[in-house]
Amino acid sequence: MNTPAPPEFSYPMDIRGITAEPVKLTADQAQREALAARFAIVAVDRLEAEIMLEANGSDVTARGTIHADIVQSCAVSGEDLTASVEEPIELLFVPEREIAVAEDEEIELTAEELDEIAYSGTSFDLGEAVAQTLALAIDPYAVGPKAELARREHGLAGEEASGPMAAALAALKKD
Repeated sequence: MNTPAPPEFSYPMDIRGITAEPVKLTADQAQREALAARFAIVAVDRLEAEIMLEANGSDVTARGTIHADIVQSCAVSGEDLTASVEEPIELLFVPEREIAVAEDEEIELTAEELDEIAYSGTSFDLGEAVAQTLALAIDPYAVGPKAELARREHGLAGEEASGPMAAALAALKKD
């Protein structure tokens, strides 16, 4: 049996130790390098978060903000682009529960349920939740100032697009 690798930015929280003080998380260099590899970006230069936790029985609400500085590749030219991320985070950690669902039954989630993260036992991983929030905030189609030049060089700009890629796309449109 393969044991999954631990998260790159793990910060386990025990629900029995929640206080009124904010939780401050800061990823170290090794964690940032591992996250950059996981997210397929050039670098995560900074990742910090300040989160307030509020327990309501075994449910825990997490509200705060993550701050990150990243370097990613332009989706068109491949050049390095720097970006700052300031992303609100609002999650609800809930105990795992088994739901019996028939194989062909559809499950509909409400907007509130989309931000629920299940945990087992008495602890959840706040660091992994922060990492996942950062992953969702990264623009997978970021383009830089050299994107238009790269499009023209490869015949992909404007209506007069030419070159092998433009010809292949035009052939697909005719079918």
